[in-house]
Amino acid sequence: MGTHSIETVVIGAGQAGLATGYHLTRRGMPFVILDADARVGDQWRRRWDSLRLFTPAAFDGLPGWAFPAPPHTFPTKDEMADYLEAYARRFELPVRPATRVTRLSRAGGRLLVEAGPVRYEADNVVVAMAGYQGRKVPPFAAELDPRIVQLHSSEYRNSGQLAPGDVLVAGAGNSGAEIALELAGGRRVWIAGRDVGQIPFRIEGLASRLGLARLVLRVGFHRVLTVRTPIGRRVRPRVIGRGGPLIRVKGADLEAAGVQRAPEVAGVRDGMPLLADGRVPAVDNVVWCTGFSPALSWIDLPGFDGGEPAQLRGVTEGQPGLYFVGRFFQTALSSSMIHGVGRDADHVVQLIAVRSREGRRTGVPAPAAQTVGA
Repeated sequence: MGTHSIETVVIGAGQAGLATGYHLTRRGMPFVILDADARVGDQWRRRWDSLRLFTPAAFDGLPGWAFPAPPHTFPTKDEMADYLEAYARRFELPVRPATRVTRLSRAGGRLLVEAGPVRYEADNVVVAMAGYQGRKVPPFAAELDPRIVQLHSSEYRNSGQLAPGDVLVAGAGNSGAEIALELAGGRRVWIAGRDVGQIPFRIEGLASRLGLARLVLRVGFHRVLTVRTPIGRRVRPRVIGRGGPLIRVKGADLEAAGVQRAPEVAGVRDGMPLLADGRVPAVDNVVWCTGFSPALSWIDLPGFDGGEPAQLRGVTEGQPGLYFVGRFFQTALSSSMIHGVGRDADHVVQLIAVRSREGRRTGVPAPAAQTVGA
């Protein structure tokens, strides 16, 4: 299929990649978006059946187009998928579906993106893949009794996949809490993991409608808890290690439903999960809500080992032209949320535009700028 030359390649057609494409389109810059899925939005379509977004529709739109639903409703995962697909069409974004990137390296002074038989030489590459790539499950999971049904949260669709009997949900973040609450009733459910905290009001309640949601999501998550504020820099390592707070489900909801809280799963004893406090719940199912690995081993560049990339507001030091959008707490706690990716995408595209202008002036792309404005 040959080698194509283009100014910018965006990898991933989720919310981060589409927001990046929107800002590149506005500036009239040539680019292409590569995505492994057959349809835009498939990453959302594969999530569990009952999933609704944790944030109201007022916070679920990308730049240039608000989410088409009443502002205080909570879209389903399929509605979000369809919105992303319609967004790509609306702004005529050049998405190349079913194109899985297998390697990113350098060819001379440019970046080389390989996707099967297709190769792209680019001055800039924006890695905008969702954080839901490699499943993170502890190694000792293989030691559990083979009769125990094990699913990662990315594989879980509904309770019909599970064996009759008790369930341990390992991981107490938003996904774990939602799944545990869904499974409660008719069976014993444990939720194991560190307490990540919770926002102090009902996201679907009157206080939220009267402004608390905006105060927390737009001000707190987006403008206060950022890499540019002292409190944001203090909070960031803890949030990255523990995850963000519960948004919709509250601890009281889990307690009312009979879900039993437990510390982290520490290992296996006699084929059963061993909790950090020494208890061994005799369960028939384990749902691992233990997160995802970066899955960036295909980046074949100095300084990359497949783990979380070292980047500052989307810029990678020592790799001119390589950018990231959509990483957890990239600029703020909102950076991996739908209402936060647009700002980070705009910032990265501004840097690309500066580099592009310098390249046209000198004939050689400039090193990556570190920041533009605020």
